[in-house]
Amino acid sequence: MSRSQPELTMVFVVRKDLKLSRGKLAAQCSHAAADCVLKAEREIPKTLDRYMERGARKIVCQVADEDALRRLFGEATTVGLIASLIKDAGHTEIPAGTVTVVGIGPGGREDIDALTGSLPLVS
Repeated sequence: MSRSQPELTMVFVVRKDLKLSRGKLAAQCSHAAADCVLKAEREIPKTLDRYMERGARKIVCQVADEDALRRLFGEATTVGLIASLIKDAGHTEIPAGTVTVVGIGPGGREDIDALTGSLPLVS
């Protein structure tokens, strides 16, 4: 890819301490994806179009707890990346308002990897 057209990605970072079921984890990441896409549609529509046309790469990583998740969200917004902090509605496994996931992107892979590249993947 050329410097003007970086490889694009989206990363979802979940809290390891919540021990969410796989279905709940998928739902929370889906909320983050939807919110990030809506933000990108408003703020960076051409980048979103390129992201969707080129495979819409997504990665799911984890952090230890809510403090780490909030720090990451702050770092992402500070550097100007699309970011979404998801709080659960409380209908199933966890209390309402529980912070579950941060979505980052779509954005340049190098920019997002600078924040998330050292995080372990969810397995």
